[in-house]
Amino acid sequence: MLQELLIHQPKEPIQFMLEHLERDNDMVPRIFILGPPASGKTTIAMWLCKHLNASLITAENLIWNKLSGLAIKALQIYEKEEAIPDFLLLKLLLERMSKEECISKGWILDGIPETREQALMIQTSGISPRHVVVLTAPDTVLIERNLGKRIDPSNGEVYHTTFDWPSEPEVQNRLKVPLGISEEETVKRLMEYHRNITRILPSYPKILKIISSDQPCVDVFYQALTYVQSQHRSNAPFTPKILLCGPTGSGKSLQAALLAQKYGIINVCCGQLLKECVASNSRIGELIQPYFQKKMQVPDQIIIKVLSSRLKKQDCICYGWVLHGFPQDLDQATLLNSAGLMPNRVFFLNVPYDSVIERLTLRRTDPTTGERYHLMYKPPPTMEIQERLMQHPGDTEEKVKVKIDFFYRNSSLLEDFFDNVIYVNGDQDPYTVFEYIESGIIMPLPTKVSQ
Repeated sequence: MLQELLIHQPKEPIQFMLEHLERDNDMVPRIFILGPPASGKTTIAMWLCKHLNASLITAENLIWNKLSGLAIKALQIYEKEEAIPDFLLLKLLLERMSKEECISKGWILDGIPETREQALMIQTSGISPRHVVVLTAPDTVLIERNLGKRIDPSNGEVYHTTFDWPSEPEVQNRLKVPLGISEEETVKRLMEYHRNITRILPSYPKILKIISSDQPCVDVFYQALTYVQSQHRSNAPFTPKILLCGPTGSGKSLQAALLAQKYGIINVCCGQLLKECVASNSRIGELIQPYFQKKMQVPDQIIIKVLSSRLKKQDCICYGWVLHGFPQDLDQATLLNSAGLMPNRVFFLNVPYDSVIERLTLRRTDPTTGERYHLMYKPPPTMEIQERLMQHPGDTEEKVKVKIDFFYRNSSLLEDFFDNVIYVNGDQDPYTVFEYIESGIIMPLPTKVSQ
């Protein structure tokens, strides 16, 4: 319901929600079936429609609707062997999807969108699929299949001489070889499809299933059916806003990467974010660059501006985020709070002083290959490699001690600033640490009880 409200933005939201509840159609199919010519997408779409009792929508049955003035106009263009304009195709789609059968039973859209422009236009109009199935097969197989297609000129139905031949002699006699199925024309259409599909798929990253159609049609159907009957849910139990704190070398970067991978949240490293700003040659990057060149601390006001811009982007709002590298002291934490970016989970990774020294001072890099080693945990395989290893200037024991002392001077104030801090022993196997962090994420949000 919230999705429908955001898409349609009705003037009377209460009435809109009441009508939405009366329809009871939240779970009806809304499926896109895409694929190259002769991949079997129409057959799979038809079978899914029969099984799910949904309406099949294709470009052909949209324009063969003789009761629609828009369809008559589109048919006139089609008969001239001209492409239907995108705006007209969209109007036909909206007209069809507004019918009661599509609203109450759902729909399966076969072969649309064909281009990135169509995909964006469809999204903008508020047509949002719940599942997108893309069929694939080797081009040689597709060309061979395409040569066997036949079309019924009376209603636009497509058949195949091998896979889907009609049983009625009357239908068989009126079938014709459709235009554009010669080998040369098929190759041209395949090239066009491959060029367009790579630009379409990024529009549906979370609801996409790619299935090989170079297998028995029944197997393809059951794979597609299993997928479209599944319900999408976020892996995260709520919209996570996670802050990882800990001294240098405590494993914040690794844990952030593991969280981002499992829960699909955005990994935000403050130091990396500043480097990206400088590399982008943006206006704020030009402000940061002199501090980098002089190896000085970037002012907090600049950092919070960059951070606020990133955390308020749509992906962070939708999927959540995990932040590390900021704040490092009470002033920075106050700025984070003032910007409205307070986390709902705060983890402090505790690692003994000696362990941090051991982790960082024994790190080495091979200047020839760029491979990173650790003299204790991941030693180089040969003496030749060991002899050429180099230590990062920031990994000397003296500089590591300065960083650790800075963190612990400020850590107590940071711990007091944030509510419900969760402490994790970071001096153990990284995946064990991750399990402890995960257990802290999935527990219920704290509830304040007023006295």
